[in-house]
Amino acid sequence: MSESTTISNTENLMKYMNLDQRGRVQAEYVWIDSVGGCRSKTKTLSKKVTSVDELPEWNFDGSSTGQAPGDNSDVYLRPVAIYPDPFRLGDNILVLCETWDSDGTPNKYNHRHDANRLMEVNAKEEFWFGLEQEYTLLGNDGWPYGWPKGGFPGAQGPYYCGVGTGKVYCRDIVEAHYRACLYAGINISGINAEVMPSQWEYQVGPCPGIEMGDQLWMSRFLLHRVAEEFGVRISFDPKPIKGEWNGAGLHSNVSTVATRAEGGMKAIEAYMKKFEARHVEHIAVYGEGNEERLTGRHETGSIDKFSYGVADRGGSIRIPRQVAKDGKGYFEDRRPASNACPYQITGIIVETLSNK
Repeated sequence: MSESTTISNTENLMKYMNLDQRGRVQAEYVWIDSVGGCRSKTKTLSKKVTSVDELPEWNFDGSSTGQAPGDNSDVYLRPVAIYPDPFRLGDNILVLCETWDSDGTPNKYNHRHDANRLMEVNAKEEFWFGLEQEYTLLGNDGWPYGWPKGGFPGAQGPYYCGVGTGKVYCRDIVEAHYRACLYAGINISGINAEVMPSQWEYQVGPCPGIEMGDQLWMSRFLLHRVAEEFGVRISFDPKPIKGEWNGAGLHSNVSTVATRAEGGMKAIEAYMKKFEARHVEHIAVYGEGNEERLTGRHETGSIDKFSYGVADRGGSIRIPRQVAKDGKGYFEDRRPASNACPYQITGIIVETLSNK
């Protein structure tokens, strides 16, 4: 396979990207498919838009994305959020959409709808979230980028927050994604190289309510889109390499008006009891293949047992030491896998903690 078929020829593309659009706007409609992947297609608009209310509903062939049967394949796209487009620039936009069936009900894979309803019902509790998205960079052969072909690099140790050749890989992709997120208005709060070589993390948040899921999904779309231009694959597999290598998670930081207030540690401790009572339900929506990651080793808790503690990275939930010292703040749910849906994570957290 020649290089030109796997890597975008950006230099040639840019000659055309600078052409006048004659007042029209390109809107990239983005949605989530049946297996937690991003899909998108482009609509031409006659003028600049500033609100989702100005955008038309659209549709797609759901039978080609695993979201509808072939004999009733139309699935509708309802815009819910817009972002400046860091690839096309100008007035062009990215449009995040919910998926709806022709009978007017949410599509089976539309997890945003239920999460948003829970957020609205419990708005007075003012849930804030921050998600830490870990991912692995793969070559076209499916092996971690920069690793010896069919072999392994040196043991974990020098790679976490590493600097230098042989310690980190694909920093160019990471930096490009960071800047694309900033341009798009994603509340990306940082990046770092992770414990396993060729694995990275970025953080999004704090974001209130449903905005957390919206921004995390759009940041994933941007990551896949940036990596296209470098011929590198993005994997959200929670255990991409078996054995003595760290897995990949989506650590979820949570606070409410009660935990942020004076004496908030009491609220946090009360929440832990609620989490423990619904541990199995949470694990069920915290990502596919998570049993290979949550082994009680490699900075994880056991998938079969709920636990929490101050500064404990081997627990289901970690309470930061500074929070314990201040007596208020937030906590980190370390159970979600890197491939989990942020709508399902934030939705079940709100449901569990708001349950009287």
